[in-house]
Amino acid sequence: MPMSLKSRHVSSWLSWPGLTGIVVILLGLALAIPGGWLIVAGGSWYYLLAGLTLVAVGVLLGLGRWEALWLYALLFLATALWAYWEVGLDGWQLVPRLLTPALLGAWLSLPWVVRPLHGAPRPAGPPEDDSLATHSVRPRPLTYRPWLGVGVYALVVAVIVVLGYRVTAIRTVEGGPLVGGKPVTEPAPNPPVPEGGWQYYGRTADGDRFSPLSQIRPDNVNQLDLAWYYRTGDLPSDFENQNGREFNFEATPIKVNDTLYFCTPHRQVIALDATAGTVKWKYDPHNDTSANEYLACRGVAYYEKPAETTPTPLTPTPLAPSANPMAAACPRRIIATTADARLMALDADTGQPCPDFGSNGYVSLTDAMGPVPPGFHFITSQPLVVNNRVILGGWIYDNQSKGEPSGVVRAYDPVSGALAWAWDMGRPDPTAPLKPGEVYTRGTPNGWGTYTADPALGLVYIPLGNATPDYYGADRRPFDDAYSSALVALDIATGQERWHFQTVHHDVWDFDLPIGPSLVEVSTPDGVVPALVQTTKMGELYLLDRRDGHPLARVEEKAVPGRGLPGEHLSPTQPFSTGMPSLTPPPLKATDAWGATPIDQLLCRLDFQRRRYDGLYTPPTLDRGTIAYPAFDGVVDWHGASIDPSRHLLIANASYIPFTVDILPREEAMKKGMIKPWKGWSEPYPKPKDFSIGPQYGTPYAAVVQPWLGAFGAPCHAPPWGKLVAIDLQSRTIVWQHPLGTTRDTNLFNTRTNLPLPTGIFNIGGNLVTASGVIFVGATADQYLRAFDEHTGRELWKARLPAGGQANPMTYQGKDGRQYVVIAAGGHGGLRTRNGDYIMAYALPTPGASVVGMESHPGSH
Repeated sequence: MPMSLKSRHVSSWLSWPGLTGIVVILLGLALAIPGGWLIVAGGSWYYLLAGLTLVAVGVLLGLGRWEALWLYALLFLATALWAYWEVGLDGWQLVPRLLTPALLGAWLSLPWVVRPLHGAPRPAGPPEDDSLATHSVRPRPLTYRPWLGVGVYALVVAVIVVLGYRVTAIRTVEGGPLVGGKPVTEPAPNPPVPEGGWQYYGRTADGDRFSPLSQIRPDNVNQLDLAWYYRTGDLPSDFENQNGREFNFEATPIKVNDTLYFCTPHRQVIALDATAGTVKWKYDPHNDTSANEYLACRGVAYYEKPAETTPTPLTPTPLAPSANPMAAACPRRIIATTADARLMALDADTGQPCPDFGSNGYVSLTDAMGPVPPGFHFITSQPLVVNNRVILGGWIYDNQSKGEPSGVVRAYDPVSGALAWAWDMGRPDPTAPLKPGEVYTRGTPNGWGTYTADPALGLVYIPLGNATPDYYGADRRPFDDAYSSALVALDIATGQERWHFQTVHHDVWDFDLPIGPSLVEVSTPDGVVPALVQTTKMGELYLLDRRDGHPLARVEEKAVPGRGLPGEHLSPTQPFSTGMPSLTPPPLKATDAWGATPIDQLLCRLDFQRRRYDGLYTPPTLDRGTIAYPAFDGVVDWHGASIDPSRHLLIANASYIPFTVDILPREEAMKKGMIKPWKGWSEPYPKPKDFSIGPQYGTPYAAVVQPWLGAFGAPCHAPPWGKLVAIDLQSRTIVWQHPLGTTRDTNLFNTRTNLPLPTGIFNIGGNLVTASGVIFVGATADQYLRAFDEHTGRELWKARLPAGGQANPMTYQGKDGRQYVVIAAGGHGGLRTRNGDYIMAYALPTPGASVVGMESHPGSH
């Protein structure tokens, strides 16, 4: 009996074309429905039309009609023309527009989809017996070559891949007083850093991260090999993992004599033999980190008593004891901080606390700070030791409340631990001693990043944040607005302000300065001038005379978007460094919305249309969320940039990560359970359930700040997401720029096995440059340490790290004469790279050498 028409239709839907048709219909609906919403929001008509066409293609496939393939071919051609009209031949922009449609087209071209269709051509080959076909009403089909269609669509995929892999260089170049009864040592110039040493976070107090070593060169860097590694044993606890605490191994070791000194996220301080990688000592302050949302320590500082005041070590005997046994203690010191806000001095030779420093080696940093709930104040960046002063500010658990602990900057004596001076911008005389019972002005902008200094000028450069809370500033005081996101030059000896320069007026974007400037000499018509370059989260670079702060490159006030939150008083203009190349990304457009597939790209595009985005400095608003690009993580964050003083090049690795900012009335945030009621500093602080939530207590609003990601975890804007850039400081032009890093270890679909697409990737951690013209940088989310040619930006070498390398690398000469390159590999919670506890050291190989791996052991101090 012939098959009924109904049964034939059911059978066709259960065939390969029918099942494919069902999937295509669902894909069409997934495009058409939000595509309609996009039109209502003022966006493109393409997605609705393409979605409806896909539904028609799916229906024709289910009915077994050959016309489905022709209709899809026409849709793909129209899609290709539309994609070219929107983004041209930008490979990464073409990915969500054409890659998935091309793969679907290749599937529709396969024999098991094509052959069952009514009117489908037969495969090419010898003539078949047509004796049975004489009774068929179907005409003889055209010859079908099964892989021709697959090849056409595969060619489209190949073109997209080739365009996405393009890497283009822009151009290349060739190459005293008593305080609290404790003495304060008089200021004295710092001794020079040896060529093979690395005594500061940036090698010298200048913060240029330039090494004069040249043993490792562009022509031999590909021979670098792992010389040794050390494991600290410091990893996140189960409690910290379960409670979402951010664990970041960001330390850059310093190298003095033949010892490396560094700190771990839980603030253990470790000394290693710089040549062998063996442990010399380890000190654990046993600080309380249970309340800290953020576990990080970027480094330690070194102090050596001037030779003329260093006592000759005594050897006491029972008959002739030393009259002053503490006089010989700790002639060489490691200055560090704890996670519970204490400053400590350790003997650099033994790792024991220095008994003459503060109270048994410690000084409290919460003195005269008023109420400081646990986890609200500590220091993530290393103290700066310069001219017999230990200078530091502190990290504040920002965006939580008005009136948080003060952003006061303080200097201590490196021998006694006595307070030398404190600079508190909220007081009429910022350096006047406090009266009994007084506290430092609460809620002021704080300097949490690395400080740099010019010891000869006697100036320290303080990068300031903004007054809390971050995203609402209607209640800020005049001094908050004067110093928010400003660079301040203070006298090292007295703390008196010499000058300040503001990079953002009335900052409601969390664009605080995350690191101090790098110092450089630049030629001007008036001769060589001592200058500095200040990097920023916005991507602006400010070139200033470091003596008085006046710009050496043009800075213009330009109008910026207005209409902020009710009661807000935004600045109508912001200072743009128009005389310097900018790392600021171009403003986003609707066509820049991105995703792994057309569907999540569409959803990102719809979100772009719904949110407010008026470019850089779009203020937070209440009526709808905003897109912040750049955002608080910055184009250049706490790692800053390096400078080659001989070639006058600035090398920066930059990230491009848009965020969304949603402002909620306080009552609404509490109803949703995002925050809890809090009466103030007299009662325990109720931390929000998520680090992305800023309660902003004391204001009418809470803020939620999150990365702008699509449905499948891909960013909602097109690559590149990370770049390495070289800028000529004399001609003030970009020399070259390249994407930095790949997608290999990104968390798309919660995996670490992604294809290593050269999109450039998000990066946290800086770079260094050597006299031989080699740049080293870790930082990237794909967990490599890389070397680049400074002249061209070409990648020369890379080494796979066992964990994320979100730290600044450093280099030095060991006692064996070899140049070593060292980086901490322990991951970053915010970047979601793999956690670890490694210090990795690389050097050129020597005959018969073998890698030595050292594990932390409990027998250390």
